[in-house]
Amino acid sequence: MELKLDRLTKQFGSAIAVDRVSVTFSPGVYGLLGANGAGKTTLMRMICDVLSPTSGQVLYDGQDISKLGEVYRNKLGYLPQDFGYYPDFSALDFMLYLAALKGFDRAHAKRRSLELLELVGLESVAKAKIKTFSGGMKQRLGIAQAVINEPEVLVLDEPTAGLDPKERVRFRNLISGFSQDKIVILSTHIVSDVEYIADDIFLMKSGAIMHSGSPEEVVRQIEGKVWECRTDPRGADSMATKYTIGNIHYDSDGLAVLRIVSDLPPTNDARPLLPTLEDLYLYLFSDQIDYGSPLPKRKSALQGDPQPEAKGGRDA
Repeated sequence: MELKLDRLTKQFGSAIAVDRVSVTFSPGVYGLLGANGAGKTTLMRMICDVLSPTSGQVLYDGQDISKLGEVYRNKLGYLPQDFGYYPDFSALDFMLYLAALKGFDRAHAKRRSLELLELVGLESVAKAKIKTFSGGMKQRLGIAQAVINEPEVLVLDEPTAGLDPKERVRFRNLISGFSQDKIVILSTHIVSDVEYIADDIFLMKSGAIMHSGSPEEVVRQIEGKVWECRTDPRGADSMATKYTIGNIHYDSDGLAVLRIVSDLPPTNDARPLLPTLEDLYLYLFSDQIDYGSPLPKRKSALQGDPQPEAKGGRDA
């Protein structure tokens, strides 16, 4: 099983949303990480054949998905960023409706629907109307409908946006449970969503894949660029206007302890720290993140030309 993006490009007028992306996916979990506006949703929609590319192809086992049509869609599960549902349907009725659209017979539809509602923890509210559900419950229903046809390719676009931390953890655990022998592609701007479950991570900026690899591999890109500094509160305010701050807290002496992402040591006594995926995210996307206070815009030394092709998949 292989899903290949071959120089995939999408242009809207003069704006390039996705720029010559070439990636090969085999069974595994892939995290597509980037700030809002990076082109993630446009890329996902092309993978799902919802949006036609301006140029390039999406190939499933060597065949163009636009020509495979229904054959490909029967192998696909999709949870879009804006998950649509009928608010006056119960969870069970909604699942039965989708099962009917997939061509299930009545007995199979009910059995599969109940099985999935139990799996996502909604069996006790199976007959409750969806409009009464919390955001987390709706997202769990979204996962259930996305895998009702036991897809080989599962695409999840910003699936945890708006969820509280507990629901995000539960959601990640569900994804891991569904990922066996499947290609699972999860797009997000929330680092923790992919840090612990993705086999490979793709960092996307301005429509292009900037870096790819295992979480450990991509984090190595900023070794020697994460620092801890101590200063008084006034000094902390000053440093916040000059550097990308990953974290700040105050010790028992009232000194500010800052985690700073910077090419060079911000102070003479700065102490180097081991980098994390969140540090890399801040390093690459600091010019696209609203911190609530002005931060300098700078071009990272890592923000070079997009890679010609990223290879994904677990090692054999």
